[in-house]
Amino acid sequence: MLALSLSWAAQPPAVASGQVLTSVEFSFSNPGARSMGFGGAFVALADDATAAFANPAGLIQLSEPEVSIEGRLWRYSTPYTTGGRAAGEPTGLGIDTADAPLRGESTAQLGGLAFVSLVYPVGDWSFAFYQHQLLNFEMTQEIQGIFASGPGITGVWRGPIERGFFDLEITTRALAAGRRVGDRLSLGFAAAYFEPSTHVFGEEYRPDDDTAEAFFAAASFLPERLVDRVSIAIPAGDWGLAAGFLWNVASEWKLGGVYRQGPELAFEGALTAGPAHPQLPAGERVFLGSSPWRLPDVYGLGVAYRSRDGHWAAGLEWDRVEYSTVIESLGELASPGDTLDDADELHLGGEYAFFVGASVVAVRLGAWHDPDHQVRNETGGPIVRAELVGGADELHVAAGVGIALGKLQVDLGIDLSRRRDAGSLSVICAF
Repeated sequence: MLALSLSWAAQPPAVASGQVLTSVEFSFSNPGARSMGFGGAFVALADDATAAFANPAGLIQLSEPEVSIEGRLWRYSTPYTTGGRAAGEPTGLGIDTADAPLRGESTAQLGGLAFVSLVYPVGDWSFAFYQHQLLNFEMTQEIQGIFASGPGITGVWRGPIERGFFDLEITTRALAAGRRVGDRLSLGFAAAYFEPSTHVFGEEYRPDDDTAEAFFAAASFLPERLVDRVSIAIPAGDWGLAAGFLWNVASEWKLGGVYRQGPELAFEGALTAGPAHPQLPAGERVFLGSSPWRLPDVYGLGVAYRSRDGHWAAGLEWDRVEYSTVIESLGELASPGDTLDDADELHLGGEYAFFVGASVVAVRLGAWHDPDHQVRNETGGPIVRAELVGGADELHVAAGVGIALGKLQVDLGIDLSRRRDAGSLSVICAF
């Protein structure tokens, strides 16, 4: 007979709320299929209607009113820990057979209107309104609970058995303006409102029954074994500012920079007790409180080259994304030891344009380095460390093609990486 002390570990509701929000992965790429083909290296080019977001100082380069619209497809996978062992030797019972954490992936394919803008130049000024899909994230999780034993642990622990669903969107609507302040220098500014839309919840379960056999078995997520359901809402948006500059260093060279302020949103968490809750009657709802949730500020600096004959163009851009503010804003709702490092993205791209009859055709290639920006924990308890292992840097390869005929321009772009692919179709019309 095997004698074991078995402990099922419930997740504190506040910690669960924080972990839901630290699971979200962000992407701050510039909008537009043309920018995508450049690998996102667009801050010093910024010569079409997407400049309203990429660098509002570039709006002054547009001599006619323009309308831009972009549709985008995303396909991505998000890794997470599904079970396995966080510490100690597996018992060999039930699903406790792995000697390390087990990883799974949630896959999603999304599409929709990603960007629309209107630009209207007036003298030394150029004004714009735009709407941009800043965040479109979906993820499902099914976690069987991570086993742990060893020093400091009595018997065998089994971590929380959970299911979760994340559907989080943030849409930005902004007014932007660029102004020429000299023969070689222009400045730009924008005020943006960030509107969130959320459908986020996490459910926690007990093993199928209270026997030792069920403790080590795969959970069936039985309704009668539901402990609680934590839901998260972000009831209101926030404003943010942006500023940029564009300097014509020489006839063929430009230097550009941008700063975009991330919003400070407030999320609210609520817990609904299930039939297996140890203290609350089933159906009782408890408000868990609210907390700020800050999105990163982004700084960008780039250089662009365009040949005198207009056939060749290239861009290089460095972006600093302050991801660490996400964890800092959560305060005690983040697990002790949670870390999310700031990231330095490097974007590089080029374009060759040529005539085909009366049309101008452009082909583009680009690449960019996407540093790891998944939460990791290396100092907390064994189960938390196993759940939050971080990710890996990724290299994105991009390509695109565009055709301009008169006042109409149509562009296609693709962006491919190991875990994330995107495709874009954008149309720009001057009038």
